Amino acid sequence: MKLNTTQRKKFRVRNKLKKNANKDRYRLSVSRSLKNFSAQIIDDANNKTLLSASSIEKDIKSSPKTNKISTSRIVAEKLAKKALDKKIKKIYFDRGKFKYHGRVKEFAETLRKNGMEF
Repeated sequence: MKLNTTQRKKFRVRNKLKKNANKDRYRLSVSRSLKNFSAQIIDDANNKTLLSASSIEKDIKSSPKTNKISTSRIVAEKLAKKALDKKIKKIYFDRGKFKYHGRVKEFAETLRKNGMEF
């Protein structure tokens, strides 16, 4: 099976993460499109999604008009709040095929400010 460039990038990052991963941490996977931003915390041992947050959710979408970076901050705050309620503090940050720049970087920094460790 031949993979294109974006698939190779995604697998390269994800496989490095899984190879070095401990069982005491979960993986935070990030996804973004031109308009929306979403993230989910995944338990790779059981192949289950524990938590998720997205800019498509009603309470985020109904908020006043914001730019894309501030939307990613809002999603990060919501996800951090949910994670801390479930007593999840330590995670691995899986940026996927996206560069650690712009919205992804702002998302990660907001998570760190709200008590997440990675």
